[in-house]
Amino acid sequence: VQLQASGGGLVQAGGSLRLSCVASDSVVSIFHMGWYHQAPGKQRELVASITTDGRTNYIDSVKGRFTISRDNAKNMAVLQMNSLKPGDTGVYYCAAGSGWPRPASFWGQGTLVTVSS
Repeated sequence: VQLQASGGGLVQAGGSLRLSCVASDSVVSIFHMGWYHQAPGKQRELVASITTDGRTNYIDSVKGRFTISRDNAKNMAVLQMNSLKPGDTGVYYCAAGSGWPRPASFWGQGTLVTVSS
């Protein structure tokens, strides 16, 4: 199983980015999906996750700003990030697995998000 994350970049505070995670096969329809954030010098933490049937989970700091979704037909999970803040800076990883709310059996390579103030 391979997960390929993309969509990171440099954005000003208040801006938006859309992260995508494409799976090598049909894992998106089989496993829960999650997005994790690792800020510089800090541990990786779950940001948002989504079950196989579309239930979602968010940490408090991103509620109302981030939206996780999945497209099983495209083997893809997406994290739409709006109203970005400098504290959102870091590497974002997508993951898949059967654990809930922290799916973590398979990992993508990460995509860097930098939010300038």
